[in-house]
Amino acid sequence: MVIPGIIQRRRYEAILLLALVIALLTPVLAPTSGSPASRDRLKKAKECSRRLQASKKRMKYRDQWMRCIRSFESYFSKYPKGRQADEALYASGKLYKGLYGYSGKSGDLNLAIERFRQVVKRFPRSRFADDAQYKLGVIYLRNKKDPERAYVEFFKVVIDFPNGDMKPRAKRRLAELEAKGGKRRSPLELPRIPKVTAATGSSLAKVTDIRHWSAPDYTRVVIDVNKQIRYAGHLLKADPALKTPPRLYIDLQNAVPGSSFNDAIPIGDGLLRKIRAGRYKPGVVRVVLDIESIDQHKIFSLSDPFRIVIDVTGAGGKQMKAASGKSEASRLTLAQQLGLGVKRIVIDPGHGGKDPGAMNSNGIREKDVVLAIAKKLQKRVRRELELEAILTRDADSFLPLEERTALANTKRADLFVSIHTNAHKDRRVHGVSTYILNVATDAEAARLAAFENAVSTKRISDLEKILSDLMLTSKINESSRLALAVQHGLTGELPKKYSKIKNLGVKEAPFYVLIGAQMPSIMVETSFISNPREARRLASSSYQDAVARGILKGIRSYIEQIESVPGPG
Repeated sequence: MVIPGIIQRRRYEAILLLALVIALLTPVLAPTSGSPASRDRLKKAKECSRRLQASKKRMKYRDQWMRCIRSFESYFSKYPKGRQADEALYASGKLYKGLYGYSGKSGDLNLAIERFRQVVKRFPRSRFADDAQYKLGVIYLRNKKDPERAYVEFFKVVIDFPNGDMKPRAKRRLAELEAKGGKRRSPLELPRIPKVTAATGSSLAKVTDIRHWSAPDYTRVVIDVNKQIRYAGHLLKADPALKTPPRLYIDLQNAVPGSSFNDAIPIGDGLLRKIRAGRYKPGVVRVVLDIESIDQHKIFSLSDPFRIVIDVTGAGGKQMKAASGKSEASRLTLAQQLGLGVKRIVIDPGHGGKDPGAMNSNGIREKDVVLAIAKKLQKRVRRELELEAILTRDADSFLPLEERTALANTKRADLFVSIHTNAHKDRRVHGVSTYILNVATDAEAARLAAFENAVSTKRISDLEKILSDLMLTSKINESSRLALAVQHGLTGELPKKYSKIKNLGVKEAPFYVLIGAQMPSIMVETSFISNPREARRLASSSYQDAVARGILKGIRSYIEQIESVPGPG
């Protein structure tokens, strides 16, 4: 007979053994972001920050700041998707900004900028995102002394966070900056730069890269510099005595070659032989383009980031075409003889990658919307018009503005169509518009160009002064014709299914992405992503397809117009 006490003891031992087996087989789980351990970690970081801010003595010592910064960053590193990860990241940015006030080290300020940008990018719906975006504007205004960049950062607060509590402050900052416009100057007329000495050597800019794109009759060269500098270009004729080819050189003042800088780049495209660069004298980098055969060249700069663009053009394959004989030319229409026949279209979805473009409060991003529209348009061009259609980007990737135009030129596109969504600080503003490159037709056009170029409206007015030297009048006329046709196509197609489609017409503005295009080129502002009704439409596949149909109708109409022009009798 088994005694009841023994049975109970054995049963207890069995349960204990089972519990031990389960414990051994179950992996140890890390504490979650809502666990007592995580809350305690964040609480300690906040307490560290409070003690620091309450003591002027502590704030004099870098290690005191770094102790608190590391506490917040430790929390974020351990719980990057935690409930308060956004708060920890934002707090570290504020601390770096505070540390800069004592250290004066640019590295601390740059880390503050980096942390605030991470908050905006990783947590766009966080209550700290609009605060972080606003602080970026304050940093560029007060610390970086760059009111033009500050204007862009404040403008993003208004556009990207229309419901945020920082919007009223940002609007006041924008009004103040617009009122302080000040004296206008040319982009080449930069602020006075101190003479280079041993004491100011640390202020030298770095030439970080030289990029180029080539075609038989066109080459674009871009010199990347890490900050704004003075520069001057010079054209030298060939010297038979020295056996040197004709050369185009650009001297960059107060600059040095960067560590990853490639000082010799072979080109060999029929226009340029090669690009050479190096230290010409203390504080001056000279970039030399050895010329094979060019007809024209243009040099201009773009901002944020600063880069110098050189466009060179030449006869290239055109001379061979001209030699084909008058008998063949007599059979061509006037449009074809002028090179207006359309075979290839480059479609440019704006923004992408690290650049989301405009974004509404529900997280709808311009870069996603315009890529979807561009892909639908590409399919329709290929299927319905039976023309070649090339996208500047077919994924969520970043592409500099100057590279988009260069791609259209080197692909020898016949038309260039850049697709964007519009945005305005007043959410009630809505409508559809199409732009061509020229000086701004009104304040609204200048504002839009400033946003798309990521510069201030003041910089836009500066850019307008040199536009006449960068544009081909014949292409402006053809661009205008294309823009009118596309605008008519959009405003004819969209109302078939959607109400309250406002025709804002064809406008002109100095968009970076259109500068240097050698074919009729336009920018289509499909609708306002800042307007709640139009944002919902832009996010829908049916509206995207309607926009694509409207643009296609415009392109078809334009082609029919130019091909109907008769040739000589």
